[in-house]
Amino acid sequence: MTDSDLHILLNDLCSQPREQQWLEFKLNKGSITNEQIGEYISAMSNGATIANKPFGYLVWGVEDETLVVKGTNFTFENAKQGNQDLELFIRSYLHPKIYFEIFEFDYNGKHIVLLRVPSAKGEPTHFQKKPYIRIGSNKTDLRNHPNYVRIIYNSQEDWSAKIIDQASINDLDVDALKTAREKFKEKSSRATFYSEIDNWDEAIFLDKAKITINGKITNTAIILLGKEEASHYLLPAISEVTWKLETEEKAYEHFGTPLLLNTTKVLQNIRNVKYKFFPDNELLSTTVNKYDTRSILEAMHNCIAHQDYSLHSRILVTEKIDKLIFSNAGSFFEGNPDEYSDGEKTPERYRNYWLANAMVNLGMIDRLGYGIHTMYLAQRNRFFPLPDYLLSEPQKVILQIYGHAIDENYSKILIERKDLTLSQVVLLDRVQKKLAITDVAATSLKKEKLIEGRKPNYFVAASVAAITDDKASYIKNKAFDDEYYKKMIESFLEKFKHGNRKDFERLIIPKLSDILSDIQKKNKIKNILQSMKNENRVRLDNKIWIKF
Repeated sequence: MTDSDLHILLNDLCSQPREQQWLEFKLNKGSITNEQIGEYISAMSNGATIANKPFGYLVWGVEDETLVVKGTNFTFENAKQGNQDLELFIRSYLHPKIYFEIFEFDYNGKHIVLLRVPSAKGEPTHFQKKPYIRIGSNKTDLRNHPNYVRIIYNSQEDWSAKIIDQASINDLDVDALKTAREKFKEKSSRATFYSEIDNWDEAIFLDKAKITINGKITNTAIILLGKEEASHYLLPAISEVTWKLETEEKAYEHFGTPLLLNTTKVLQNIRNVKYKFFPDNELLSTTVNKYDTRSILEAMHNCIAHQDYSLHSRILVTEKIDKLIFSNAGSFFEGNPDEYSDGEKTPERYRNYWLANAMVNLGMIDRLGYGIHTMYLAQRNRFFPLPDYLLSEPQKVILQIYGHAIDENYSKILIERKDLTLSQVVLLDRVQKKLAITDVAATSLKKEKLIEGRKPNYFVAASVAAITDDKASYIKNKAFDDEYYKKMIESFLEKFKHGNRKDFERLIIPKLSDILSDIQKKNKIKNILQSMKNENRVRLDNKIWIKF
């Protein structure tokens, strides 16, 4: 790697919100022993596999609490363990042998040591016969976490391609087979073998569709096409979608194999009513379905394709009054959802490659890596908030699809402003959800006069408020200059001679932006009073403020 590559990599690592299972920062060598370096290499290797990362990283020269690059006095090249080179000592006690790389370089004049550690494959990485993992901020024995051990041992196996020797085509559902052939034919309309599909027997069709392997039934075949009574072949794995209704009414229903047919039954349970927007400057309302049918199926099929079946969990589809929540076991396998929003990223690895590929061939999911982009476009075109994965956990992916507006301004903007790019819509969606955006993004939106406010309290700008005719909401969100509040305090003191903090809070809080929290409002008043004191406009005497 060149210095430029290393600088980019370090910037990416320091942009993480905190240390991770696969990422550890240290300042200087004195903070850990030589043996602990080996233990961290084991932990980073195992943690990378758990997080579906190709590498883990151990970096010296970055403060772990602030992630600020400060440089280090440590150098790996000259480090020793007794009379032995430290590198040779560590490599001799790692099992299985992994080729970690050592990079030493300068970053803005500061010395950095970076170890790039390959993820564990097929078995945990041990140091001195013991495997480690990072849990929270602690490095601990991996063997105390059997779920993680199982994930690592399964990391090189495509469970979905596993052959079930006892099963046969007789275990597949006749209606599912018929539908699968129809879907495969639709998907293969440009293939050279298109005219032959109707003449294939079931065995040839299933092999061509990459559902079976050499005529043998796979886990994929049972999941998608298996009879309900054939699902026992998958045990202890579960191939089941549970629909739950959590509104003023409560209900649930389980749907098992064949999932090619039964996801449609889940869809039919979901109440998809009409939703009306009333755009300004238009006489007629804009009506859309509460949910986009294709997005529901795409989300549900993604859960099936990317489920970690080794965790023996059901897929959950929870219907609430205002949203649908899809949950599947297993972490997001490669990258993060934001990277797929523009439809440009294609993952290099898949948890269930054989299953996912079969589902593409049957038209159940879009080309691999494109489904999230499809759902983003559907929500944008229907003027609703974009899907999000905010509630996802280390071993669970949770997708929310909104069936309502969060901020009417946002929805009206999408109706009025057809010129907005998807990237701009993504950023505006984050603003309406009160999520952080980068300084560069904020500058870009302000330049387009789409947002106002100060970091982190951005809100819809005046120009947009004019488009949406929501000036009252804008005034509630926009703050006055600090000088305005200072003059209010001075006028109060001229009339009443003195006042305490509570007096000023009652006076000013109703005038502050609704975007600020109660704590932020009180802190702002505290800062205004301190500023006035520094300007010799007021003085503090035994907790009583008096005008100079």
